[in-house]
This record gives sequence, C-alpha cells and structure tokens, in this order.
Amino acid sequence: MAGAPKGNTNSNADNRLWANTIRRAVTQSDGERLRRIAEALLDKAAEGDIQAIKELGDRLDGKAPQFVEQKTELKGDMNISNRPQLTKEEWLAAHGLGTAAGSAE
Repeated sequence: MAGAPKGNTNSNADNRLWANTIRRAVTQSDGERLRRIAEALLDKAAEGDIQAIKELGDRLDGKAPQFVEQKTELKGDMNISNRPQLTKEEWLAAHGLGTAAGSAE
C-alpha cells in the first residue's frame, strides 16, 4: 500500500483540529474527564458491548494486522541467446584485465 501523495498535509499536527481540541480539554480537567471516559468504556465492555470490547482490545493489544492476499501471474516471452561460453582467460582478455595468472597483457 502506497503512502499519501506528495504534498498531502492531512496528518500535520496543525490539521488535527479534533485531536488538538480533545487534548486541550483533557489537560484542562487534570485528566478527570479522561478517567471517567475510560471507566465508562470499561463498564460498557463488562456489560458485553461488542464495540466497547473491540475498542478496549484495540487500545490494549493494538489493532489486528490486516493481511492482503495478492496473486500475480507473469506472462511474457523469454529470449535466450546462445552466446558461446568464454573461458576465464578469454573473459579477462576481452575486458582488458590481463590473464587469470594476474599479469596484464
């Protein structure tokens, strides 16, 4: 999966108005509101609320990884040339590297 297009600023901290507003409200209440919300989530989960259970699991264990199955079928022609095999000496000489013994010609 590709990332956001070049120039996308949706994840900029400045663009996270909702998250910033909630963060500000939580810090202004010394965390009491957040504790009450967490207690309400725990109560709902204990009552069997599936959404609350899922949210609690996601927060504690992280979201389950999503696997994507991809099948790729490659089709095409393959051209194989019948070039003669060079000996080590022939290859070295062809590339101006001397001989296999190490002496330059």
